[in-house]
Amino acid sequence: MRHLIGILLAASTGIVGASVTLLALLGLPVMLNNRYQPELATGTVAAIGTLGILIPPSIMLVVMGDRLSLSVGDLFLGALIPGLLLGALYMTYIMVIAYLKPEIAPLPPSAGEGLTAGVILDFLKSVLPAALLIVAVLGTIFFGIATPTEAAGIGALGAMILALMNRRLNAGVLRDAGRQTTKTTGYIFALIVGATAYSLVLRGLGGDQLVEDIFKALPGGPNVAVIAVLLLAFILGFFMDWIEITLILLPLVAPVVKSLGFDLVWFTVVFAIVLQSSFLTPPVGFSLFYLKGVAPKGVTTTQIYRGIIPFNVLIFLTVVLVYLWKDLVLWLPKAAYGN
Repeated sequence: MRHLIGILLAASTGIVGASVTLLALLGLPVMLNNRYQPELATGTVAAIGTLGILIPPSIMLVVMGDRLSLSVGDLFLGALIPGLLLGALYMTYIMVIAYLKPEIAPLPPSAGEGLTAGVILDFLKSVLPAALLIVAVLGTIFFGIATPTEAAGIGALGAMILALMNRRLNAGVLRDAGRQTTKTTGYIFALIVGATAYSLVLRGLGGDQLVEDIFKALPGGPNVAVIAVLLLAFILGFFMDWIEITLILLPLVAPVVKSLGFDLVWFTVVFAIVLQSSFLTPPVGFSLFYLKGVAPKGVTTTQIYRGIIPFNVLIFLTVVLVYLWKDLVLWLPKAAYGN
């Protein structure tokens, strides 16, 4: 159940920090109190919470679409199946490992009470508002009713209505939301200005041509060049945030990938899946910092690091599957827009 809630949070927020923090505050103490293995509990929270950066409406895909002049709608549709696939792999792993080793994920005392109509009704009441908000944001983008910016406004209005219905909307909440939005927007725009200036200087000195020549000169053909790009993004993810990698590396390598005959929407989604690992790999794994900051006392950094290893393996498996079966990305945009 917590894993489904995590996927819903991913589709509701489009970011990582809020999802990881909320899941850690609400779900982690419950799992630990039920004697879950700390590694499994922390790894689950970090991995599921990080899906928000891949499953639409991902802010990362919006930034990527802007930098590469791609349709954000195409990217959202292309990332939907891989994002859900990655979430399904997470859930499958958790269920399999819990079945094989029940001592690391024991059943809670309430498990024998059965599924009643009241429990189902409470679940639907909790899930339905978030589901409607997701449909309102993504539906307007997918059907061409609104641009991503306009859909974000619809999402903000929907969130305000939900807060009002729950009697949580007041002047303090509006003030804090406006202040945090201004800080985040200023931070992103400062990075975009710096990355644009860097890119202009690099191109003026012939750096983009040098990058293209290096990748095209690699032995083994186009596939080796693309794999090298993805491997470079994975390595940089250990030390850099996704924003810097997206703003600096992606605009440099995307033209090379396109010139090698690869679909740019497909490559961008694969690149985004690889960057999932940047949140789950030390020393600069932001999901790990978010989790550690709100985790109950007794949860160690070593336990968190050990817990995310299986989920990073599943990210690698998803990259391989999407690389081999490109229709996992390309089928839905073609079916939706008839391209």
